[in-house]
Amino acid sequence: MELREYWSILRRRWAAPILLPVLVALFSAVQLRPWESPPPTYSASMRILVGVLPLEGVDEVEYDPRYYAWMTSEYLVDDFTEVLSSELFANALNARLAAQEIAIPAGLLRASANTGQQHRIIRLTFNWNNAEELGAIGNAAVDELEENAAAYFAQLGTQGAGVQVMDSPTVVQMGPSARQRLEWPLRILLALIAGLGLAFLLEYLDDTVRRRNQLEEMGLPCLVAVPKRRM
Repeated sequence: MELREYWSILRRRWAAPILLPVLVALFSAVQLRPWESPPPTYSASMRILVGVLPLEGVDEVEYDPRYYAWMTSEYLVDDFTEVLSSELFANALNARLAAQEIAIPAGLLRASANTGQQHRIIRLTFNWNNAEELGAIGNAAVDELEENAAAYFAQLGTQGAGVQVMDSPTVVQMGPSARQRLEWPLRILLALIAGLGLAFLLEYLDDTVRRRNQLEEMGLPCLVAVPKRRM
């Protein structure tokens, strides 16, 4: 199909690729309000060092306690990362926050927590929309780790392990996310693509004969052609 034929299809089916993006743009504008600044979001991150003490009283010729303590710490980080994102840890933080008269459901705390790891170091990040409450969340996490880390390691079946908070949580304001900046234009772009696809689909389903060559391709003779009326 030549470019002129594509253009003629779009001229006939202009409503789909024009009206659909316009409607989506208006609906999305009412829903997203892109002219308004999004509410501020805050982030607080901390780095946690996980370690296991070397065994004492062993033959260092056959068993290097420092090497195996290092390896055990790295494996333990994987499990302890899951602990930090668990409902158990979130409930413990929620109990500490309740003592400060801050009510945040444990489910929201889990959703706001993100963890990453590098060797024996875990990065724990909380994202929240209230800077004061986020500071309380970070401090509660530090207190819980410093006071009750041994209980979590005991449940993991590891004795002699401990954590050290390397960086205290610092609350910083985050800018708009890429999704917040691009969601409105992306919706319009997707609506335009869908409109173009709908226009060509309607043309494909339309069995109206518009040109002489369409009859010739079907093996039918053209008896007469009625020109368009021009004003």
